[in-house]
Amino acid sequence: MIISKTPFRISFFGGGTDYPAYFQEHGGAVLTTSFDKYCWISVRELPPFFGHKYRIVYSYIENVNTIEEIGHPAVRGVLNYLNHTDGLEIHHNGDLPARSGLGSSSAFTVGLLHALHAYEGRMSSKQELADKSIHIEQNVINEYVGCQDQIQTANGGFNKITFNTDGTYQIEPLILEPNRLLGLEKHLMLFFTGISRYSTDIAKTTIENIKKKSNELHHMHEMVNEAIAILNNANRPLSEFGELLHETWLYKRQLSSKVSTPQIDDIYETAKREGAIGGKLLGAGGGGFILLFVEPARQAAVCAALKDLVYVPIKFEQSGSRIVLYQPDDFESSN
Repeated sequence: MIISKTPFRISFFGGGTDYPAYFQEHGGAVLTTSFDKYCWISVRELPPFFGHKYRIVYSYIENVNTIEEIGHPAVRGVLNYLNHTDGLEIHHNGDLPARSGLGSSSAFTVGLLHALHAYEGRMSSKQELADKSIHIEQNVINEYVGCQDQIQTANGGFNKITFNTDGTYQIEPLILEPNRLLGLEKHLMLFFTGISRYSTDIAKTTIENIKKKSNELHHMHEMVNEAIAILNNANRPLSEFGELLHETWLYKRQLSSKVSTPQIDDIYETAKREGAIGGKLLGAGGGGFILLFVEPARQAAVCAALKDLVYVPIKFEQSGSRIVLYQPDDFESSN
C-alpha cells in the first residue's frame, strides 16, 4: 500500500497569467499558498482473483479491465502516460469537495503520479511531479488548465511563481516575519458556496478571451508584486492586502461572464456589509470556495451572515506532496 498526501492551494493574485496563452507572450506571475486540507491517494496491487484489472474508487466506483475503459480522465491519463500494466486498486479521498477552486484536480494528478512513482520504487522530485502533471493535464487529457496549481500543490509553501515566455518558471518562497504571516492567516476566511462546477468549462472561456482581456490580466499580474510589497512592509496595514483582493476580484469578474453569478455576488456583498474588506472566488470561478479577508473582530458577524455556507478554518502548510505510507506489497512473494 502506498498513500500520498497532497495539499490544496489558495491563489491570491495573478490567476489567469499562468495560462500559456498569456505568459508565452507577456510572462506571468502568481502569489499562492498551500494550506492544511489535502487530497489523499492510495495505490495497491490488485490481487488476481477478480473479474477486473483496475478498481478506481472516488465519488464513483469503477471496475474495468483496460486503461481505456477508465472513466476518470486523470487516472486514465496518468496510467497511459506511465504505460502502467499492473493491476491496481486506486482510492481517492479529499478533505474538501472536488471542483471547488482549490486546485483539487491538479492535487489529484500530482498525488496519483507521486503514489505511482513510489509504487514503482522510485523517488520523485517536486519539479518532476509539477512538470509531468502539467504535461498530463494540458497535453494528455487536454484540460483547459494553467500551470500554477500543479507547481503549488507539488511544492507547498507560500510562493511567488514567475512564468517566463520560454515556458520555464521560478518558485520564490515568500519569507515573512512569523507574526506577519500569522496575522495574514488570521484575517482569512474560507467558505464553500455549495456550488461545484467543472472549472475547465469556465477556464475555456477565459482562455478564449485572453487577447481581449489583456489589460485586465496585466493589472492582475502587477498586483502580485504589490501584494508582496504590502506583506514585506510591517508599517503597511494588512488591510491593504484585503483591499487589493477586492480589486483583483473586480478584474477577475471581467475575464469571463461565467466567473461570477448573482448568487455569488450576493454572498460577496453580504460579507462586505458585515465587515469583509475584500475577497475573491477561488479557481476559475462559477462556484466552489470563496476567500474573504476579514478583521478578526468582525469574523463572527460574517459567519452569522453566511450561516448557510460551510466555513472552513485554514492554516498555511509548507510541505507539498508527500508519501505518508510506503508499504510495498509483493503479492506473489507473500503467498
